[in-house]
Amino acid sequence: MTNYRSNTVSVIDIATNSVIATVPVGNGPVGVAFTPDGTRAYVTNANDGTVSVIDTATNTVIATIPVGGLPNGVAFTPDGTRAYVTNYGDNTVSVIDTTTNTVIATIPVAFLPQGVAITPDGTRAYVTNEQSASVSVIDTATNTVIATIPVGKAPVGVAITPDGAYAYVVNAQDNTASVIDTATNTVIATIPVGEYPLGVAIGTVCQ
Repeated sequence: MTNYRSNTVSVIDIATNSVIATVPVGNGPVGVAFTPDGTRAYVTNANDGTVSVIDTATNTVIATIPVGGLPNGVAFTPDGTRAYVTNYGDNTVSVIDTTTNTVIATIPVAFLPQGVAITPDGTRAYVTNEQSASVSVIDTATNTVIATIPVGKAPVGVAITPDGAYAYVVNAQDNTASVIDTATNTVIATIPVGEYPLGVAIGTVCQ
């Protein structure tokens, strides 16, 4: 759990629902994501333009990576070799090589990128651009934008279905969710939801 105003990450034991460690990170931590193998947590620090890498075995910061301005969202390719970080302040996405913890590419996107999600096959990253009402689609093989999809006003959160067929994007300022067909990169449905939606997650139904 990132604690924006205290510049820390709280580690919670889910068996006891208690905090077992408090990890100092950079200034203004916002986003956090785990590598697929669970050995590292990457934390975006919005106010100092860095990403803190936490070793989950020791709950210590083992690397601090400079990225773009106001880093926000972070997501990993399924093989864990790359992390994609949205930089809200300079309209870019930083690509981090997780073996070396260095930035290997900086990708220009649209205005004020926020959320990021990667398809299950690892070939595409979908980035919400809050102030341009669009989603940038990044080809992870070339680290270039291959499509820009118009959605609702102020898109923030994004999630992709387990089969990779659809991306769901929540649009904060018009209270909708856009459904993107990832095969055609077009919006196939717009769903009215509650007021000022920000987050989205896709689960499975147990029967």
